[in-house]
Amino acid sequence: MDIHELRITAELAMLDLDEREMKVFEAEVSKTLEYFAQMNAVDVDGLEPTTHVLMEENRAREDRTRDENLSDRLLEEAPERQGRHIVIPNVL
Repeated sequence: MDIHELRITAELAMLDLDEREMKVFEAEVSKTLEYFAQMNAVDVDGLEPTTHVLMEENRAREDRTRDENLSDRLLEEAPERQGRHIVIPNVL
């Protein structure tokens, strides 16, 4: 990216860069764009999309249902209840 393109980009991004910062960014942005060009050159036809490069298996546990009903146990823990409802202090 040349300095003119960088000035336009910085203006669009609302960045106020001085000359020293422009020179630094010119080099850094150019390196980044070169790296993107290398990535574009890689043939990825036929590759499956992934969310993580090292993920070989699903690490999430299997979903399992339980037959137990926890509502009675939870209601027993409530400090105050009215029938099957938990009484809480007024919020408003």
